[in-house]
Amino acid sequence: MTRYAPDMLISDVLASDPHVARVFTSLGLGCPSCLGAGMETLDSVASMHDVPLQTLLDALDAVHDTTAPEETS
Repeated sequence: MTRYAPDMLISDVLASDPHVARVFTSLGLGCPSCLGAGMETLDSVASMHDVPLQTLLDALDAVHDTTAPEETS
């Protein structure tokens, strides 16, 4: 399941899971400490920094998938 969308604000993504900051860092993006995080989207930051958008989205989803607690029924 895709959790992150291109139009999401970086600040919302960072607030969604404490582990996603490392994705930005691993891709050379300073988003966790950037003042623009509240105004920029995933799509815009990927475009500005020549990072393939799908690579960013997949990496964010992978972190969420590995850190999300398992559902019990």
